[in-house]
Amino acid sequence: MAITEGRNKRNHRLYDAAPTAAVTVPAPRTHGETMPAATTRPVRYVWAAARIAIGWVFLWAFLDKLFGWGFATPAAKAWINGGSPTTGFLKGTADHTFGGLFNTLAGQAWVDWLFMTGLAGIGAALILGVGMRIAAATGGLLLLTMWAAELPLTTNPFMDEHIVYAIVLAGLALAGAGTTLGLGTWWAATPLVRRFPILK
Repeated sequence: MAITEGRNKRNHRLYDAAPTAAVTVPAPRTHGETMPAATTRPVRYVWAAARIAIGWVFLWAFLDKLFGWGFATPAAKAWINGGSPTTGFLKGTADHTFGGLFNTLAGQAWVDWLFMTGLAGIGAALILGVGMRIAAATGGLLLLTMWAAELPLTTNPFMDEHIVYAIVLAGLALAGAGTTLGLGTWWAATPLVRRFPILK
């Protein structure tokens, strides 16, 4: 009996002396709370890579049509050599749903200037990470116009790369993708953009 009581006392002392580990349960995130930096960093770089890649698609189309480097535009049809950067595509839509409308626009000087300015501006904005909202809006409009010119599609009832690019452009603007590997942070702090936030 004495031995049992002695053991019980020792056991009680051991339990009393043993430190208790504090168990912390993370609080649930509230609406609008950002993820930890370690989690968001890879996502931001993926968005930045998508931004630069799509920007290059636009900028390269501008350069190739301007100089005729032989990828999609031969030198003889380069804009600087008197060629029209819109004629080939728009003339090719004659048999499509809106072919009559787009066919009348082919080769007109104002259409060429608007198209080329759009390609250059959107491409430069995306690569630099500035003016993302306007680049996404104008780029999406340009892509949707080109999509409409090709209706009906031959490989899918309604979906093609123009729609996919337009969706990604919207995501880039909403994600603020210009702040990673770009000048978006500096651009947003300029007096002009602070006065007119639409220019972010």
